[in-house]
Amino acid sequence: MRIAFATETPEGLKGKIAQHFGRCPYYTFVDVENGEIRDYLVVENPAANEHSPGQIPQFIAEQGAGIIVSGGMGPRAQQWFLDLGVKPFVGVSGRVEEVITLILKGKISPIEKSGECDKKEDRKHQ
Repeated sequence: MRIAFATETPEGLKGKIAQHFGRCPYYTFVDVENGEIRDYLVVENPAANEHSPGQIPQFIAEQGAGIIVSGGMGPRAQQWFLDLGVKPFVGVSGRVEEVITLILKGKISPIEKSGECDKKEDRKHQ
């Protein structure tokens, strides 16, 4: 499974989750297999300064991600991801490695429909 994280810095697993998925400077892609991190890749956001609707969700899906994690995301972007088969985890903060643990333990869950936001307390880990 490949998980994409909108991140503020290129620090890999130590990267901090960005508050806006589309304008973040980096995406950190983490490959998880059998509950363990196998590899990760940090790439610059190709459209951080300007993008059209659906461009970033398409980019994330083309990288093979099945999950996108971000601090914030509008309902239209959520729907783009859902339509592409990418599960958005929104309202998340903290570092990539901490959030992966929460996802794998089922402590946070994805948005199931556009505009929904699950406000579980353990989404914030700073």
